[in-house]
Amino acid sequence: MSNSFDQLWISPSQTLGEAVSVIDSGGAKIALVGTDQRLEGIVTDGDVRRALLRGESFASPVSVAMERNYSRLPIGSTRRDALQAMKAKLLHQIPVVSADGKLVELHLIDDLLQRPTMGNLAVIMAGGEGRRLRPLTYNCPKPMLRVGGKPILEIILQNCIDAGIGRFLISVNYLKEHIQSYFGDGSKWSVQIDYLEEDAPLGTGGALSLIEEEQTEPFFVMNGDVLTSVDFNALLRFHQDLNASMTACVRMHRTEIPYGVVSIGGDLITSIEEKPLLSHYINAGVYVIEPELLGLVPSNQFFDLPDLLELVLKHNERAAAFPLHEDWLDIGHPETLEIARGRWS
Repeated sequence: MSNSFDQLWISPSQTLGEAVSVIDSGGAKIALVGTDQRLEGIVTDGDVRRALLRGESFASPVSVAMERNYSRLPIGSTRRDALQAMKAKLLHQIPVVSADGKLVELHLIDDLLQRPTMGNLAVIMAGGEGRRLRPLTYNCPKPMLRVGGKPILEIILQNCIDAGIGRFLISVNYLKEHIQSYFGDGSKWSVQIDYLEEDAPLGTGGALSLIEEEQTEPFFVMNGDVLTSVDFNALLRFHQDLNASMTACVRMHRTEIPYGVVSIGGDLITSIEEKPLLSHYINAGVYVIEPELLGLVPSNQFFDLPDLLELVLKHNERAAAFPLHEDWLDIGHPETLEIARGRWS
């Protein structure tokens, strides 16, 4: 990459939210923190998400997330030096910094290597009846409802393809012929699509027991009614960096209690808070799963992915949370379908 990184700079006084805007705005996927071209630290997508999990907010200063002891190369380093350093440390960017701390160059792995297609499988759960969306789903499976002129499932598929995913398993049951006739074997999108055919509804995870081909790499699983612009490459890196057995995407959800909440000690009121706003992370319906976890899925039985997450925790395996700050919408009701049609039109 040449010296075209002016748009990547933010000052130490700026916020995490501003850092996210910089990270998301370009292919470098990094924010450079400093002033007068002097690099004080760097912030990546993973740094931001880890800060959010620690309880920081987008209004927090970028200093709470930035990496000060970042890997760097001295002036005079070659592209080969950069590539070797990035491969050795599993980095996707590495700056070249002068002795006085000024940024001279920023190497990106995608500039040095042509990004290969991801070898990871994506499993999309699309077998549900969509009862809460009736009468729209009487003759159309929920993943085939149209948003922006396309079926919901096609939007999900295209987002995965844009990330480099080329192999898909789609679980089907309710009105499965609508899905299978539309997507076929995937050749229309230059990908491979096969199907997990459920004889009876198996929940959001039971269809994993129908996977016959041995998996050797972590794979993605997502609900067929969730629209999100999640960065699948960043999600996979996060999962691998934490050496997790299962990673679940989570989304901050805020609920306002429409009353004054009273705290009581004995017979006395100790405090009152008017209409407090409660914040919780909720399950966003997108996962990365290691192949060995398939052995925990009961054969051909109703089983939800949160059940698998509970088993992972019970077996003391590592379960990671990947906080989403990207667009996300669970299309479970007519009103959320209308929101999707407005947002993804």
